[in-house]
Formats: sequence, C-alpha cells, structure tokens
Amino acid sequence: MSEQANVIVTKQHPVRPLEPGKLAVLWSEIKRNRVSYYFLAPFLILFTFFTIIPIFTSIALSFTYYNILEPPRFIGLSNYRLLFVDDDIFLKAVGITLKFAFVTGPIGYVLAFLLAWLISQIPIKYRFFYTLCFYTPSITSAVAMSVVWLYLFAGDRKGLLNYFLIELGIFDEPYLFLQKVETIIPIIIIVSLWMSMGVGFLAFLAGLQNVPKDLYEAGAIDGVKYRWQQLIYITIPAVKPQLLFGAVLQVVASLQVFDVSVQLVGLPSPLYAGHTILAHLFDYAFIRFEMGYASAIAVVLFALMLGLNRLIFKWLGRD
Repeated sequence: MSEQANVIVTKQHPVRPLEPGKLAVLWSEIKRNRVSYYFLAPFLILFTFFTIIPIFTSIALSFTYYNILEPPRFIGLSNYRLLFVDDDIFLKAVGITLKFAFVTGPIGYVLAFLLAWLISQIPIKYRFFYTLCFYTPSITSAVAMSVVWLYLFAGDRKGLLNYFLIELGIFDEPYLFLQKVETIIPIIIIVSLWMSMGVGFLAFLAGLQNVPKDLYEAGAIDGVKYRWQQLIYITIPAVKPQLLFGAVLQVVASLQVFDVSVQLVGLPSPLYAGHTILAHLFDYAFIRFEMGYASAIAVVLFALMLGLNRLIFKWLGRD
C-alpha cells in the first residue's frame, strides 16, 4: 500500500531537473558561436564607447550643474523642472520640432518609397542616373545647399523667387521669406524634404529590386493585373523590413533638424520661429557651455525618439 502511495505521489509531483540560468545559457551560446562574436566585436566596442556610454553619461549629467570649468555638482531634478516649467523657448522648440516631424516624416517617407518604386520600374541602364539625381542632395552639406536656397529665397530683388514674382506682377516689392514668421517653417520643410532622399531611399530601392519575380507571376495567375494592385498586394508586403528601417531613419532625421534651420534663418531665428530642440541643445552646450542643462535637453530628445520608434515598431514590426 505504501509503495502504491509513493508511486501516486511521484506521478502527481514529478521531480523536474533544474533549468540553467539565462546568463549561463547566453554564455554557452557565446562560446559556441564565438567566431561570429569575434567578427561583431569591433562594432560592439565602437557602439559601446560612442553610443551606450555617452547615453548614460548624458543621463547622469542631466542631474547636475556642469559648466566644463568646474566639476559637476548634483542638483537633482532642477534642470528638468526649469526645462518644462520656466523655459518657454524650449517648449516652443518642442512644438516646432513636432510640427516639423509630423509633416516631413510621413511626407518624406511616402515620397522616398514612391520615388524608389518609380525608379525600380524603369530600365536598369537608366536607374543609376535617376538614383544619383535624387540621392545627391542628401549627401551634400547643408552649407552648400543653403547657398542655393538662400539665393532662391533672398529678401531683395536679386532673389530668384522675388524676381519672378515681381516680374509677374504678384508682388510690388520684395518679400522677406526668411525673416517672416509665417514662412520660415514652410521653407525649412521644403528644403528638408528636398534633402530627405537618403539611406532610407536607397534601402527602399534595394528592397524593391530584390522582390522575387515569381511573386509577380503568381499574382498574375491569381488575377493581379495592374501596377497599383502589384504594389499593394505583392510589393509592399515583400519589403516590410525595408519599410521599417526607412521609418526609423525618417523619424530620427525629422527630430534632428538643425543644420538646415541654422543655415537658412540663423541661430537664434527671428522670434525663434525656426528654433528646434537640437538648436536649443546646441545653444546651451556650445554657446553657453551649460552642459548639465544641455544633457537634460538631450535626454528629453532621446526619450522622444525612443517613444516614436516604439510606435513605429508596433505598427510596422509585427511580422
């Protein structure tokens, strides 16, 4: 009877082997794939020293008063309280940056994908030329591009746009495009969109050119006849990884607008109409040398980027 009871107890409560810890499993995987990690080591080292460590350093400095000349002095949440309560210019910069991001982000994203799709439809021998034409503005420095745009929007009769508008009789006198609060943000948006065909555009183009031809043939058998049907039902699902990659790059670029604004309207811009978060950070970090306060601005910008990227991964990264 006791042996039967022991058997029943053993069946009801089987003895489970101890599972190895997650760190032990990770270490065993690293040892098993150590050759792969040797190849990853240069990137991981650079990423740690130039990304991970600066992020944690900025977070630590954001709780201090630090002016480079003196050692950091811990002041708690004073920088954040000043940032969100007393710094009206920062709040204005946040609004301008978000307005800019919500306009240039989706438009630049869709425009880059559509242009890449159109280029992928033309013969191969012409693709390089069109790719170079659209990609060149993104690798040209903002200083060089601003020379062209400053000439276009110059506030005198020699400005190209003013010259044509006066010749057509629309204006009687030159319009100060880069000094008027109403036109500063639209001009920055236009220039940024012109320069937005960057790495994301190339990623879209590469992904579109690598879609298997068999999918289009199978779609034709199933009744897919028109180009827009191929785009919706075959092309877009096949390039989802590139869509996710391009969306992340577009969000980061739209929140980091700085060079275009400074080159076109200066720092500070008239009535802070073109003042962005990164311009505010540059002002306190490299003009006023208040590194603790600048670190708090950087942390807020990092949190904003991280939050928007998480939304993108939620929308596009399900597969």
